[in-house]
Amino acid sequence: MNVFGVDIGGSGIKGAPVDLERGALTEERHKVLTPQPATPDGVAGRVAEVVEHFGWSGPIGVTFPGVVTGSTIRTAANVDKGWIGVDAARLIGERVGGLPVTVLNDADAAGLAEMTFGAGRGRTGTVIMLTLGTGIGSALFVDGRLVPNTELGHLELKGHDAEKRASAKAREDEELTWEHWATRRLQKYLAHVEMLFS
Repeated sequence: MNVFGVDIGGSGIKGAPVDLERGALTEERHKVLTPQPATPDGVAGRVAEVVEHFGWSGPIGVTFPGVVTGSTIRTAANVDKGWIGVDAARLIGERVGGLPVTVLNDADAAGLAEMTFGAGRGRTGTVIMLTLGTGIGSALFVDGRLVPNTELGHLELKGHDAEKRASAKAREDEELTWEHWATRRLQKYLAHVEMLFS
């Protein structure tokens, strides 16, 4: 079974058809820049551009960088705050001509894929998946079951949100070397997460 996958990020919106049996893209992904500000209407329009690029006409799965309950956005750390309270599936569904749309937290989606096709496959106990981009996303699994919408990127480190110091964006914005970022920023964050879940 194929669906169309779209990832909404703070800097880019990417999409491609996905084979759910193999957990693989069936075509090269297409990327557009996230509008600034990343308002609901602006982002929904860019999502529609990505979908139209492929002439897609089936179900669409959309990942969002924030807490999602049902299909309602509850937090918006790296996009416009106007997203809070928006039914994202309805809004995006309208922009893509009424196609069925499912929306979930981006890191939860990445974690589900990893538990199905990757390093988490068949693992029991506690598994944590972290994504490093504009922010830091997290997915937490206990005996294979997702604990949805964890926001471990917002743990406090040295008086700041961890993602403000340890995300890939922080490395780029502060022009940190890979070594400095990995050993002085990311390593401290990872040690903190490990201590909390030991």
